[in-house]
Amino acid sequence: MAQPPVTSSTKFDPNFTQNVINATGPKTSPRAREVLSALIKHVHDFTRETELSVDEWMMGVQFLNAVGQISDSKRNEGQRISDVIGLESLVDEIAHKHMVESDEIPTSSSILGPFWSPNAPFRDTGASIIQDPHKGQVALMHGRVTDLNTKKGIPGAIVDIWQASSNGKYDFQDPDNQSDNNLRGKFRTDKDGYYTLICLKPTPYSLPTDGPAGTLLNLLDRHPMRPAHIHLMISQDDYKPVVNQIFPREDPYLTTDAVFAVKDDLIVDFKPLQGHKEATLDLEYNIVLVPAPKDKTPTSLPTSHL
Repeated sequence: MAQPPVTSSTKFDPNFTQNVINATGPKTSPRAREVLSALIKHVHDFTRETELSVDEWMMGVQFLNAVGQISDSKRNEGQRISDVIGLESLVDEIAHKHMVESDEIPTSSSILGPFWSPNAPFRDTGASIIQDPHKGQVALMHGRVTDLNTKKGIPGAIVDIWQASSNGKYDFQDPDNQSDNNLRGKFRTDKDGYYTLICLKPTPYSLPTDGPAGTLLNLLDRHPMRPAHIHLMISQDDYKPVVNQIFPREDPYLTTDAVFAVKDDLIVDFKPLQGHKEATLDLEYNIVLVPAPKDKTPTSLPTSHL
């Protein structure tokens, strides 16, 4: 009698994965049980599907070890790996799908990235976040934060902004050239929801390639470049916060961002500006926030850059 064809589902122990999942103890929370059971199942299915070799498995173990070994208080390689494989962008998409009754949508979110800091200072309306010498173009950035439903301005909203300098580095990557909190600041909107500040037109830069993220990008035959961008975190206690990045329209890396963070409505236009004592470019960027549910705790914000 002819034998049935051997497949990945028949040549390996069909009960092994479920036995591993069943070993989970009774004190495990329902959500932890759901997430970790799914993780185990998918990792096992991946291993069987690719018939992972011992050498490949050990390469993966050493790769994870290297991610931890190179990370410190100023470098989060684990988050960078998540960015390179699109995981943080996917988590962000899941977390920020807003169901609204109208056809209008709130301002899009994007990934936080590893360079946010809780220590950015509050600055006066119209102040500059530029503290140190640079080779970039100075921009006057302004706009209005409004309520999705009422269309009215939101007073007292916090616009938290951070960006790399013209050399492609953030302040704590570049202590020889940048002071603490260079190109960082928090601004409060006025009674009508308006904000104004001075920043740089951003510059494209490469992700660090001297660690596991660089190894992974090289293995995937991908470039490490990020399109020029400005990071923003907009919050107010009565609204769902938005974390995003905005990108100059003419940037050459918009369609090949190494971390998949670009969305069409996050692309902006820097326009020539005359007569300003500091800025030569003008950027208007308006933000629409969704009211937080009255019966729920407002969405939490990050507490550190790690």
